[in-house]
Amino acid sequence: MMVDSVRSVNIGGIEVGGGKPVLIAGPCVVESRDMVIDTIGRLKSLCAGFNLAFIFKASYRKANRTSLEGFAGIGDAEALAILSEAREHFSVPILTDVHSVEEVEAAARAADVLQIPAFLCRQTDLLVAAGRTGKAVNIKKGQFVAPEDMAHAVEKVVSTGNERVLLTERGASFGYHNLVVDMRSLVIMRRFGYPVVFDATHSVQLPGGGRQSGGTPEFILPLARAAAAVGVDGFFAETHPDPSAALSDAATQIPLDRMEEFIRQVLAVDAARRSLVP
Repeated sequence: MMVDSVRSVNIGGIEVGGGKPVLIAGPCVVESRDMVIDTIGRLKSLCAGFNLAFIFKASYRKANRTSLEGFAGIGDAEALAILSEAREHFSVPILTDVHSVEEVEAAARAADVLQIPAFLCRQTDLLVAAGRTGKAVNIKKGQFVAPEDMAHAVEKVVSTGNERVLLTERGASFGYHNLVVDMRSLVIMRRFGYPVVFDATHSVQLPGGGRQSGGTPEFILPLARAAAAVGVDGFFAETHPDPSAALSDAATQIPLDRMEEFIRQVLAVDAARRSLVP
C-alpha cells in the first residue's frame, strides 16, 4: 500500500495535503460556549495573519479518562450544538472525536472531520461507521501500534468508498507513563498516500501515574519543529485560554496567547525544509 504521492483531502474548502500545512487546534474538550467562541475567534484571526488554513478541534465528550473523577463533558447535545454554532458563525471546519458507532451520526451533523482516538484506532466497526458518513476521518495512531500497521486502519475506512483519510502521529508508549515520538513514523505513514498530521501536545503527555495524565510541555515546540523538518501536512495542537484552569489535559495544552509563537516557529522550519527539498 505504499505510493509516491499524497492525495489532497478537501475539508470545508481547505486542502489538507495540498502543499501547505494546515493547523488543527482548539481546546481538549468543550467546556462552555463562551470558551469555544472566544478560542475559535482568536485562532481564526491569528491564522489569517499567517495565511494559514485552520480547522478547529474540540471533543464534545471525553470517553477516555484516567480516573472516574475526570471531566467528561457538559453533555453531548449541548456540546455538539455549540460546535455547530461555532462552525456556522465563523465558517471554520470542525473536528471532534467519536468513541462508538452509536455516536457517529450525531457527531457527523456537527463536524467536518470525525476523529478516531488513538486507543480506538483498531476498532473496525467504528472506523467503518465513520467512513460511511462521507466525512473526513482523522485516525490517531495508537500508542501501541507500529506506523506500518496503520495501513489496516486506512483500509477499513477506504472499504466504504471514503478516501478522505488523515493519519495523526501522537507518540508511542515507552515503558510506563511515558511517550516517545519516532519521527520515522511520519515518513512511513505518508507513504500510504494520505496526509499525515503531527500532534504536538498529546505527544508530550505522561499517561496515567496518578488521578490524571501529566505532561512535559517544554518539549512541545522542539518536537513540533522536528516534525516540520521531517515534513507533515498538518500540525495538531490543543490550546486553552488558561491551561491551568482547563478541565481536561491541563498539563499539555498550549496557552492561547502563545499560539502565535508556535505557528511562527513551525512555519519557519517548514519553509526552510521546502527550500531544500524539491
